[in-house]
Parts: sequence; C-alpha cells; structure tokens
Amino acid sequence: MKLIEAVIRPEKLDIVKDSLSELGYPGMTITQVKGHGNQKGISEVWRGRKFKVELLSKMKIEITVKNSDVEKIVNTIINEAQTGCIGDGKVFVYNVENVYRIRTKESGEAAI
Repeated sequence: MKLIEAVIRPEKLDIVKDSLSELGYPGMTITQVKGHGNQKGISEVWRGRKFKVELLSKMKIEITVKNSDVEKIVNTIINEAQTGCIGDGKVFVYNVENVYRIRTKESGEAAI
C-alpha cells in the first residue's frame, strides 16, 4: 500500500477531487496548507505599496491506495492539477506498512 500526498493550487482542488472520485477513489483527506517552494513566494501591490507574500495557500490531498493503482492516481492528479506555471505543486508517494479501520477492525488493503 502507498500513501499519495499531493500539494496543489486551491483552484484545482474540485477538479482533482472529482477526477479521483470518477476513478473509484472518493475517500481522501484534504487539508488547507501554506508554504513555498523554489518560487519563494510572490510580490504584490496593495494601496500603492509593494509587499512580499512568502507563504502561499495550497491544498494537500492525502489518499491511501493499493500498489497497483499508484501510477493511475498520480497521473490523474498531475494531469488535472497542472497549469504549466511555477507553483503547480508536488506529489509525494510513501510506503504504508499497514492500515486499520477502527469501526470494523479490518486491516491491510481491506481497510482502505
């Protein structure tokens, strides 16, 4: 099993979420986060004064999947979240040792 963690633009969340649901993966955890990568933030002008916004709003999606579905899920996230501009985000894939469903006490892939 793998944990896929994607950090994307907020305006792309609904598109990615809907695409994952269509693939049969409606279960996910979504968190509003702030941060920056190589871009190091952006400069904006407000009331004639220039200021730097170092931490940009992003959305983090976490989804646990079977090993065989990783490429399909990652490619879907990339295709739907990509704008071609700096700040599109990143996708991380981690190994998951085990998963337990609290309600039924199922474990492993049955608990996903």
